[in-house]
Amino acid sequence: MDRPPFRLGVLGSGKGSNLAAIADACAEGRLPARVVLVISDVPDAGILARARERAIRAEYMAPGRYRTKLEEEAELAYVDALRAADVEWVVLAGFMRILKAGFLRAFPRRVLNLHPALLPSFPGLEAWKQALDYGVKVTGCTVHLVDEGIDTGPILVQRVVPVRDDDTPASLHERIQEQERLAYLEALNAVFRGPIEWKGRRALVGENTAGAGAAGAGKQTHG
Repeated sequence: MDRPPFRLGVLGSGKGSNLAAIADACAEGRLPARVVLVISDVPDAGILARARERAIRAEYMAPGRYRTKLEEEAELAYVDALRAADVEWVVLAGFMRILKAGFLRAFPRRVLNLHPALLPSFPGLEAWKQALDYGVKVTGCTVHLVDEGIDTGPILVQRVVPVRDDDTPASLHERIQEQERLAYLEALNAVFRGPIEWKGRRALVGENTAGAGAAGAGKQTHG
């Protein structure tokens, strides 16, 4: 690789299992990147402890008074912190707040999220439980670029998980999480290889762009 490792900023609200998988892949050379900053909106979130165990800078940043999104001043503070760390890509790892237009303009098409279902099915909270309650035979996980909607951004990677007859929400979620860690690494490696070409909502990434020259004016190159 001709350039230095990509610099990642990770936002999370929970235990940090996906952060751990990403950071370990970076350390082992399976991902041409480095996690340079982890921010959580929860002061005692496990993701902060997992970052510090790996000598990654980790900070709690107050989200403001809203429950589902960052307050405007908080959003600006998050953006300032990420920019000060020279973050190139923002990775959401169980971050339970909606990011609005100001944040997304600061990192255009460089914010990734992972959702525990095969979007566009079952957006929102506890997607694995939604899928089980609905009675589907397969579900899975989706890595997508973040836009201003809720789980509506262009899809980069999806991985399928069969639903077993004896599944509980907990057992299904556990198997989905196993695929999440693989999906995130697959998506990150793909966008790092670049370029991404756009056909409407379809994101053709890396090797999948072969023959996609018709995207023309919709082409956007990353990295």
